[in-house]
Amino acid sequence: MENVAEPLNARLAEAPCIWLFLDYDGTLADFAPTPEHVNPDPEVVELLSSLSQEPHLRVAVVSGRRLSHIRSLVPVPGILLAGTYGIELQTPEGEQINRMVFGDIRPALDGLKPRWEHLIAGREGFFLEDKGWALALHARFADEHEAERILDAGHQMAREAAGSGPYRLLGGHKFLEIGPSLANKGHTVEHLLEHYPWPGALPVYLGDDDKD
Repeated sequence: MENVAEPLNARLAEAPCIWLFLDYDGTLADFAPTPEHVNPDPEVVELLSSLSQEPHLRVAVVSGRRLSHIRSLVPVPGILLAGTYGIELQTPEGEQINRMVFGDIRPALDGLKPRWEHLIAGREGFFLEDKGWALALHARFADEHEAERILDAGHQMAREAAGSGPYRLLGGHKFLEIGPSLANKGHTVEHLLEHYPWPGALPVYLGDDDKD
């Protein structure tokens, strides 16, 4: 099998500067029982602080977590933070930018939330996460067959709530989320490269699954 690290290392060595995009969960930190159970990792904070001081390196953390949460997990000045897949941005200078109007997104989620709460009430291994801009159903610790059945029902409810609005449904293993259609890590990276150009920089993205 070809050693794919060799050509990658060669490109990195030749690049005059590197824009490093990093996922958080599963990349910078291990997964937790629920998204709320993660605390800042001193080693991660120290590493990112060190990387942010390198003149030929620009760092961005792009996460599905809320910006307020990722900000508390990565209290590192001088790097770009993208929360809710990039709907919420915090520039290296500390300015917060919302790429959509919150009031255009939230009403459908407010209608769906009590239906999802009722769907998982009393069931073991399920967790409903309200990200503000998005709602996520986690079933990592639920029974496999029950998780499939409940998430299928949740998917149908989400489709009804979304209608023809600006939403997307994101699925995965024992996971379901509804959020803005603009909430996409790939589109976010394209947006950042376009609006914060760095001529000659090599973009490098590190993630852990197909949502990266």
